[in-house]
Amino acid sequence: MRVTAVETFLSFVGWRNWLLVKVSTDEGIVGWGEATTAGRERTVAAAVEHLSEYLIGRDPAGIEAHWWGMYRGTSRWRGGVILNSAIAGIEAALWDIEGKRLGVPVYRLLGGPIRERVRAYANRWFVGCQEPEEYAERALQVVESGFTAMKWGPFGRAGTLGERESINRAVKNVEAVRRAVGPDVDLAIEGGDHFLPRTAIDAARALEPYGIFWLEEPVPFENSAALARVARKVNVPIATGERLLHRWEFRELLEQEAAEIVQPDLTHCGGILEGRKIAALAETYQVQFAPHNSGGPIQTLMSLHVCATAPNALILETFVSEADLRDRVCTRPLQVENGSFALPTEPGLGTDILIEELADHPFKQPPLESYFQFRQF
Repeated sequence: MRVTAVETFLSFVGWRNWLLVKVSTDEGIVGWGEATTAGRERTVAAAVEHLSEYLIGRDPAGIEAHWWGMYRGTSRWRGGVILNSAIAGIEAALWDIEGKRLGVPVYRLLGGPIRERVRAYANRWFVGCQEPEEYAERALQVVESGFTAMKWGPFGRAGTLGERESINRAVKNVEAVRRAVGPDVDLAIEGGDHFLPRTAIDAARALEPYGIFWLEEPVPFENSAALARVARKVNVPIATGERLLHRWEFRELLEQEAAEIVQPDLTHCGGILEGRKIAALAETYQVQFAPHNSGGPIQTLMSLHVCATAPNALILETFVSEADLRDRVCTRPLQVENGSFALPTEPGLGTDILIEELADHPFKQPPLESYFQFRQF
């Protein structure tokens, strides 16, 4: 079997574009991957095209060798979100091909599942909400749909509020949601690297009475020592990692004991195998694994297969605002019931993509403010 083509598909889905990757072979087996990178999709697509020069004509088997070939063998420069995302999209497609070739789901190739379902938490359920009462009403609808966990950012847009005012706003918001959904629903709070360490500590302490599942990225992700200072002084679990790019960056985070939950994004950190390695590394530190999952259908499947095999997998993110579109483009829609994902049983990742459905959502460049939040110190 040889790779004959590598193609990319960009589709606008309301606030950013999915970037799906299709790898074709001379035996008719097709693999799908995803490299969605909000605000950089066209650049990543160009990187995928560059990496295809390495891959076309090769046997798609030997995924570890191909990963290193793309990561180190195509240039003396390596790392960075553009390269990592391009590799992730191709690597996932290679796993899809290998599973289809052997007739088994990808999680079988990763050691086999240790759970039958993966718990999910809802994100982007709050679009359009402004006041605490609106968040509370929408949160209750999320719970009534079957979810037992949800995440949102109650602090307001960075740079528009002072840090103290942001904390006060968040307390009112979280209090209203907690009152609406009761004590048994897990509430994860997005910090969005909004704070300095001392005010991040204030924010965590203010939210502690509401039984927070985790506080995510309360300070800028580049400085794990600063995050560790926060983690040592609060009783709320700290989660981070969606913008760390590979196991070497997670090693530093774990050595600093800066987080209790790591959140690699499999479309950014290098793909399925790299995500599994990060989960295993975190396991040695008794740290849980909860992949960041803000992309499209293939990223969700990539994350689901890894969570199926990782003993320390805690929960998997899902964007409920895009569930209908996500499932519409799949030949095998994801099975979500009572707030958890069923493992796919089809070979490979578990679905093919309906290209004609993607065509109804052509690429669109969102305004920069969709991606960037400017803060004032």
